[in-house]
Amino acid sequence: MEKDEEYYANLDKRTKEYKEWKETFEQAQEEQPKGLGDTIERIAKVTGIKKVVEFVAGEDCGCDERKTKLNEYFPYNKAECLTEEEYHYLKDFYSKNRVSISPAQQQELIKIYNRVLHYNQEMTNCASCFKEVFKRLEKIINIYK
Repeated sequence: MEKDEEYYANLDKRTKEYKEWKETFEQAQEEQPKGLGDTIERIAKVTGIKKVVEFVAGEDCGCDERKTKLNEYFPYNKAECLTEEEYHYLKDFYSKNRVSISPAQQQELIKIYNRVLHYNQEMTNCASCFKEVFKRLEKIINIYK
């Protein structure tokens, strides 16, 4: 049996296999930079600047505090996990080829989008404006595959 999205959707949440998959998924989310501070720290490590600063200023050079502040002021949006109901709704929604989206479907997609990504998107009649919501939710549901 191929281990795709349907496999994990139907898997008992109490099994070791599901728990390992969930842990791997959450670990991948944790490794993503939380904000600008994490990105700057990674660049400093790769370029060797971090070692030079620690050599000159000592181990406690204030980098951790700066990183935390920059992450606070310039955070990257980290997606929340989908609830089981949201997952099943999106899985069903994206499994069908659509030419149009009804207002009720748009409202449900926006509700999920706002909760998962911490946005405050509103209903719109503009197809190109809604395209971003559609694509981001599609990316999220594909992660679960």
